[in-house]
Amino acid sequence: MYEQMVTARYYEEQLQEEYLVGKQPAFDISAGPIPGELHLAAGHEASGAGVCLHLRDDDTVTAPHRPHHVAIAKGVDLKKMTAEIFGRKTGLCRGKGGHMHLFDPDVNFACSGIIAQGCPPAVGAAMAAKKRNTDSVAVAFLGDGAIDQGGFLESLNLASVHDLPVVFVIEDNDWAISMPKDRVTDVEDGSRRAWGFDLPGERVDSDDAVAVAEAAGKAIARARDGNGPTLLEVQVHRRMGHFMGDAEAYRPEADIERAKQLDSIERIADDLRSHGVEDDELDEIRERAHERVDDAISWAKEQPEPSPEEAYENVFTNPPATAATDGGNEGGD
Repeated sequence: MYEQMVTARYYEEQLQEEYLVGKQPAFDISAGPIPGELHLAAGHEASGAGVCLHLRDDDTVTAPHRPHHVAIAKGVDLKKMTAEIFGRKTGLCRGKGGHMHLFDPDVNFACSGIIAQGCPPAVGAAMAAKKRNTDSVAVAFLGDGAIDQGGFLESLNLASVHDLPVVFVIEDNDWAISMPKDRVTDVEDGSRRAWGFDLPGERVDSDDAVAVAEAAGKAIARARDGNGPTLLEVQVHRRMGHFMGDAEAYRPEADIERAKQLDSIERIADDLRSHGVEDDELDEIRERAHERVDDAISWAKEQPEPSPEEAYENVFTNPPATAATDGGNEGGD
């Protein structure tokens, strides 16, 4: 977990540097090597590492628009993911999806920029696993700002009614974009949403990877054993703006500093030291993680960009030629 967490933190920090190239002094979202928006999850690392510790490649994970720490913990190909973020044709989605729409079928990972969008597909994957009589599970990550969305609530209901092997993980960073949680949600503890659907709910009050792993281990084992869904909420902290370029004028400076002081990586490093792990070993892990990230970014920047004509490829699949005679549209348009 420590290695995944330091990998994710360094990855976000390096992406932040790359993203800002060419976008200053007047912020131009289309300029630089990473065009478009970029949402970073520095401060969320304990959630991804603690949950994904218990998952296999055949388990399905869906993540929201702040996905990199989860993707790294799930085992998504780091080079291909980075190439996708840089819009290169060797990326996971041939450079067409960007950082909010990653998809890696090798480890059953996907994410979306639509709030709570990952919940229904995770429920679908869990239903498929149950119908196939396998012990695969699905996990849907979402933010605390997503727990009032219909897609989330409907997914809880369907999962409960069909007793599906799915775990919902709310990452509570106290902010729904620019709104504090208590101004937009009627419950302080999002895990209470489980009460209305007769399923277990649990909250981990600190961004402690070990505590997250313990709670997630029970929930995932419960799902894998055929005992149905669980809703977890995990306290995390947002160390950066909602998106790169966010001035965070809405956020008190004291809250930003508090988030920086509550560091899950330092916490797990202290835990490892208390169990006899030497600083030299921690340094070696950190150096290995940094080298992996640097290598992925260097590789991605060397990859070719897609040609404009490729925008028309892999977008739609035309209906079969027989569609017109089967009652489809004339000409198969």
